[in-house]
Order: sequence, then C-alpha cells, then structure tokens
Amino acid sequence: MAAFRTSRRKTAGAYGETVLLTNPELVIFDCDGILVDTERIAIPIDAAVITELGWPMTEEEVIERFVGRSAEDCNRDIEAHIGRSLPPELYGEIDRRYEEAFERELTSVDGVEAVLDALAQAHVAMCVASSGTHDKMRFTLGLTGLLARFEGRLFSADEVEHGKPAPDLFLHAAAVSGVEPARCAVIEDSPFGLAAALAAGMAAYGFAGGMTPASLLQLPGAIVFNKMSELPGLLGL
Repeated sequence: MAAFRTSRRKTAGAYGETVLLTNPELVIFDCDGILVDTERIAIPIDAAVITELGWPMTEEEVIERFVGRSAEDCNRDIEAHIGRSLPPELYGEIDRRYEEAFERELTSVDGVEAVLDALAQAHVAMCVASSGTHDKMRFTLGLTGLLARFEGRLFSADEVEHGKPAPDLFLHAAAVSGVEPARCAVIEDSPFGLAAALAAGMAAYGFAGGMTPASLLQLPGAIVFNKMSELPGLLGL
C-alpha cells in the first residue's frame, strides 16, 4: 500500500546526521508532553515534592534530570541523594496532587489532534509508549478525549526490563505492532526518550514546544521541531 511505503533520507543538520523518515509504517508517541499537556502541571508538583524531601529542586532541574524517565529510575536517584527510602505514603499523596490538578487543568497538547487526524487519513498506524503506567495513560488520555484513538495500543515501561533511555520499550511496541524498527518514527519531548528511539534504530523527532528546551533535545540524529503543525510535513504526509 502506498501509505506504508517508507523512505529514509539522511540530512546534514547543525547537530549531526539525521534520518528523515517519510511515510512511516508506525508512529510511536510518548504520552506526557506529546499527547497530553501534563508536564506543565506535573513538573511544579515534582519540584515541590522533591524539595520537601530535602533535595532543593527547581523546575528546570526536574526537566533536565527526570522528565522522560520511569518512576522507578527517578525514585532510585532521589533515594540515593537524600540517603533514605521514600515513605510509602508519599506515592498516594503525589497521585492525589496530580489527579486533582489534572482534573482541573489538563488539556491535550495544542495541535496534536490535527496530527492524529492526518495520520489516520494517511492510514499510518499509531501507538503510545510511555514511561508512565497504564492507569496513568488511561486517566490522562481519557480526560482529554484521546483514549479512544489508542485503545489497545498503549505500551508502558512496566512491560519491559529497562525503561528509557534504553530502547526496550520502543522495540517492544514495534514488535507487538508487527513493524520493523527502521519503519518507525518516535515523537518525544525528552532527551531520554530520543536516546531510546535512536538506540532502537528508529527515526527520532523531538518536540520543543512544551516544557523541555530545544537545547536538551538536540541529540545527534534527532530532528527537533517547535510546533505540532510541523509534524505531518516532517513525516511526509
């Protein structure tokens, strides 16, 4: 089928050789910061909680250190820094803060629904691969009306041994979807996610229109873009 014809074109960019994948067979979306605008809400909460635990943390530091990584990896780093285990009741408290804020404020990322429409019209398969849990994905995608678009095509770092920046999650999503890694494009907003995509042998697109500055996304081989409206053109649609 024409929609599944894949072309990989190398281009010379300011930050190294990139691979522009046109007409991909599968587009793998990160969830937070790509589909749902959770990061603007969650990052201030994360900075406040980590500071309360005794590690003074700014929002910028949260973005650089933690955005895109699994909760388990983040928790290990925090525990190592503060020198003690996180109290069990903390997890429920954080979830409560997130849920209350998401229910009040959460929206989909500006322009992403038009991107999903364009991919659907071009008969390109889509899925979500996130460091978050299935419950979290279903909650946030449900709040924003996007869940139906990805029903049965949600993949969590909980399903693999190693989370981002390891390639395991993206390779798992591609394998379950029956698509070769070279025919996949990954849309991410964190350097850890982009590193995972590149390690998986997939085309990596870094969205700099959210909380993560473009400077953190400029990994050799990644394509950085600022507006979701640019993405269909970058994918050759």
